[in-house]
Amino acid sequence: MPGRRWPSARHAKQVRVGLAWLALLALWEVAGRQQWVAGGALPSLSGIIGQLIIDWSDYPAHIWATVRTSLIGFVIGNVVAVMAGLLMASWRPAERLLSGVNVTLFAMPPIALTPILVIAFDGDAPRIVLAALSTYYPTMVATVLGLTRVDSRLLDLVRLYGGGRLATLRSVRLRHAVPTLLAGLQIAAPNAVLGSLLAEFGSGSGAGLGHYLIGSLGRGDPQRLWGIGLMATAISAGFYLAILLLARLWVGRQAPVQESVGGGDNVSMSRGSRVLCLVISMLLPVLLWWVAVWGLERVGVSSFVLRSPPELVAELFSTMRPESLIVVVGSALAQTVPWCLVGMLVGLAFALLLAIAGTLSPMLGRVLMPLSLVTQSMPLVALTPLIVLIFGRDGATILAITISVTFFPAYVTLAKGIALVPSAVRDGVRVLGGSRWREIRLVSLPWSLPYLCAAARLVAPRAFLGVMIAEWLATGTGVGNLLNVARGSLDFGLVWAVVVAAVLVSVLLYLAVTFVERWVLKRYAMAPAR
Repeated sequence: MPGRRWPSARHAKQVRVGLAWLALLALWEVAGRQQWVAGGALPSLSGIIGQLIIDWSDYPAHIWATVRTSLIGFVIGNVVAVMAGLLMASWRPAERLLSGVNVTLFAMPPIALTPILVIAFDGDAPRIVLAALSTYYPTMVATVLGLTRVDSRLLDLVRLYGGGRLATLRSVRLRHAVPTLLAGLQIAAPNAVLGSLLAEFGSGSGAGLGHYLIGSLGRGDPQRLWGIGLMATAISAGFYLAILLLARLWVGRQAPVQESVGGGDNVSMSRGSRVLCLVISMLLPVLLWWVAVWGLERVGVSSFVLRSPPELVAELFSTMRPESLIVVVGSALAQTVPWCLVGMLVGLAFALLLAIAGTLSPMLGRVLMPLSLVTQSMPLVALTPLIVLIFGRDGATILAITISVTFFPAYVTLAKGIALVPSAVRDGVRVLGGSRWREIRLVSLPWSLPYLCAAARLVAPRAFLGVMIAEWLATGTGVGNLLNVARGSLDFGLVWAVVVAAVLVSVLLYLAVTFVERWVLKRYAMAPAR
């Protein structure tokens, strides 16, 4: 009819997604009022909000403490990450030399460092350091990718007009790196909050939502615990959305990143040089550990709580203890590693099923993506007490927490991989009479296999972190509990042994998945169309 504005298809989709979210919230309210989940472990949304209002006078100091330390650590970690990325992009052998440090920082469970940081530093320093370490890796990777994957024709154009390395960096690389860097900052933002909360859990005093959550556990009040968890989630989501808004405003003014990439300034290296770089990359983390211990001793930290690499090796094989440290830590790892592997595999399978379901039903995909962002924003340490209320203190809690930490990166990666299948390839299956499921089975899944492998590489260290936190806060078993016992008994030799073992196992899991990834892609991956 003339003059009447019919809703667009996009508007109609947004309305349907909004109605789906309202239905989920209504289901949550009914489930809480009827106590369908573990006798009230999941309270109603109105009850959580009501308790939040009652407790609101407690929140400002805790919120400010968490936001302040997270923000300072976020800035410091990202400045270091960008500087490291600039170095690796400008001098490519640096990427090989620093690979051992980068993998160690990526795979290192933050919870393992908490006791040492709390012992070595005072005040807010442990929270700031852990927040900075948690943000380093995603920003560093995004910086390197953004600076190196640019259109080689633009680089040639700058060189044609007499521009050197600095000119190409300023005029081309930095400009095109901004969108990728902002994407990395989006991933790093919730990590900063998680790092700060982990240090708050370990320090035992002061202000912060982590302290408030620990102090509220003994009361067994699900409404208060859920309120604290949702407040921590709101802080993480606020960090994420702030970077997302900045990215949209900035990228809207920038030229898009070119699809034709190259110009990585590849440096050919002899076999001997590659072997030398490998050896240095493996020794560099140990050297930095040694230097850090030496520096902490010089600033007044007691040598009683510190262990250099030679000192820890000597203590591992010492006969002065009633039971060898190697036996103690090995027994704990035997409990932790199987749960890590099972949780990682189940989490990947769950994410793959949801990615397929979102492909079959675009409406479901639009609901799942923001829901997955919410689960990513909720800090793991805030989620753990809530899962304990629902599943208890046994293996089900370990599995649930491990799946929760592996789900988001795996789901987002797999959904992206399936969405990037060329439409021409999908249409070929449909023209031949194939069903939607047949298209996914024969085309989408083989095409997205590299993304499945990348997801496994991303979640392997996170799975180990999830199991450790579950053991620490819930089950009282494995490496997580051993770390807690060592800290409580002031057995610093055992603390360092657990920390090093956790880092080594996480790095080995990452490298093992990387090795399997290369074999699988070489044998089964579908090559993208040129």
